[in-house]
Amino acid sequence: MCGIVAGLYRNCAQQEALAKALDALYHRGPDSSAAWISDNRKWALGHTRLSIIGLDNGEQPIANGDGNVHIVVNGEFYGYQSIRDDLRQEGFRFATESDSEILLHLYLKEGIGALAHLRGEYAAVIADQRNNAMIGIRDRFGIKPLFYTVHEGNVFFASEIKALLALGVPARWDNEALMQEAFSFRPHERTLFKNIRTVPPGHYAIAQDGDVRTYPYWDLDFPLAEDLARDDRSDEEVIDGFRAVLSDAVRERLVADVEVASYLSGGIDSCAVLGLAQQGLSRPIRAYTLAFDNALYDESALAEKQADLVGATYNPIPISQSDIAHAYSDAVWNSETLFSNGHAAAKFLLSRAVRDAGIKVVFTGEGSDEMLGGYAPFRRDLLLYNAESQDPKVVEQLLAEMYESNKATRGMLTTDAEAPPEVEVFKRRLGYVPSWIEVMAQQGLQNRELYSAAVKSAIRGMDPYELSLSRIPVEQRLRGRDPLNQSLYLWSKYLLPNFILTSLSDRMEMAHSIEGRVPFLDHKVAEFSMNMPLRMKINGMREKHVLREATKDVLIEEVYNREKHPFTSPPTEEGNNDALLELFNDTLTSKAIEDQPIYDPAAVRQLMEEHRTCPPADRMGKETLIHRVVSAVILHQRFGMSA
Repeated sequence: MCGIVAGLYRNCAQQEALAKALDALYHRGPDSSAAWISDNRKWALGHTRLSIIGLDNGEQPIANGDGNVHIVVNGEFYGYQSIRDDLRQEGFRFATESDSEILLHLYLKEGIGALAHLRGEYAAVIADQRNNAMIGIRDRFGIKPLFYTVHEGNVFFASEIKALLALGVPARWDNEALMQEAFSFRPHERTLFKNIRTVPPGHYAIAQDGDVRTYPYWDLDFPLAEDLARDDRSDEEVIDGFRAVLSDAVRERLVADVEVASYLSGGIDSCAVLGLAQQGLSRPIRAYTLAFDNALYDESALAEKQADLVGATYNPIPISQSDIAHAYSDAVWNSETLFSNGHAAAKFLLSRAVRDAGIKVVFTGEGSDEMLGGYAPFRRDLLLYNAESQDPKVVEQLLAEMYESNKATRGMLTTDAEAPPEVEVFKRRLGYVPSWIEVMAQQGLQNRELYSAAVKSAIRGMDPYELSLSRIPVEQRLRGRDPLNQSLYLWSKYLLPNFILTSLSDRMEMAHSIEGRVPFLDHKVAEFSMNMPLRMKINGMREKHVLREATKDVLIEEVYNREKHPFTSPPTEEGNNDALLELFNDTLTSKAIEDQPIYDPAAVRQLMEEHRTCPPADRMGKETLIHRVVSAVILHQRFGMSA
């Protein structure tokens, strides 16, 4: 993993500004740093390197023999050896042993068609002086970040927003994006920073003459419901097929010139990945687990038992509320977005511990829930909208049981409140409202009431969903699909890249120069998962059924039978010297809350009073809002943002 920065200039590249941008990305690539500026000073590429493959000769930027095409890459290309061998046989000459170089030669051979051959987690920029074009590329799910902006006629790309700011781009709030973020339905190409965009997942961007256009090259493509109904494969065939593609994805991600370790929780995703990875190694894999001091949220006992079963080395990382509070501001700085829980700071601390242990590469379990229907709202969707002739009383009972069994995340992912009128657009466009949209809508309405008068005025009349929904191909990707698959598609377009792959994945890992590898988001695993019968995703009320059966041999019984419990850190506790609660109180009673332009200080103080007196069961939901406010205050301060 690395950090990249690029510029296509109207006039001349500024070497000093480029150096500052690379300094801002040092944490993404502390092993080396290099830059290229064209002779006419209109083109610039910079790269900070975390050495994983080709340790001694993988420096970037990399250029073709004629010196008119240059690339920088962040990430990993899996299966690169066979592609490199084929290209060498065709006469292409490689200057490095790095996997990144295959992109250069594939592009020289096939142009943008090269993207069809890429597999992995990556972002890249190609400076093609022959065609006067700079091309930014993002992996299919957006695992690796890539931002861009047009500033004073110059086009800039970078791995993180802070590098763009170092190039002179102003840091300003985007009110429309804030409103969409409140409802967890922000189009991923928009950021909270005005005029700074992302290259969307599965897209490439072409910059020419001070203009940037994005184009899709891959998308989730669920089968039509009628086609899925004709799938006559047996359960065993689906299970064996899924085991094969997942095992292959894990095996490919074991390729590295450094040690590969694994994050491990008590959930089936990381446990399955750990078990499959251990089967591909002759040494015990080091597994790292967060251990919270709250029994409802602590999974360390399960993780230790799982590590023992497969022969991995178990390494618990104790985390207290005080630890989370002390890391919170730095975690926000690295994420460049808003928080809804303390779990991002906990992941920040986990990555730091792994870095301190000398590890550079870890397996992570993100993406399984998006592919296989892991979260509680997806089970609700199946009960309400996919079940044929289901007894309403049975459905009501099952829903009540599901709500009761999700105490740790009540208010975050489950709700018993009625859907607000704002979600009616989904009924018009889809015929129903996905359950996770209902939950996030409740949070969005509460968040919107906290805004300052200026922000409320700026967003008055805006629909939090219509513009976002209009940015995705509803007719091509949602029409005619099963409601469960529609819900999975929408979650993967909004929650996955905006939240999970940002504040719980790349940004918290790369804050400490850790490369996360995500086998569930291998596109071959995803394509197999999209086309499996719904019963293999959710069987009765048992989520991720196919994963349980496909990896049963590497799971302890408790994990095999355990219901999904989303990764969250514990809520605060009154009267217990809770350091995180102190952080909330200190931040929201300080001058900083008065200085920021987003939230109304009086409304925020009222929220804190409601939080102090609310029942314990409602505390997590209230804290979701408080985390958003506190992280916004920190962003405003640390980035020197303006309205």
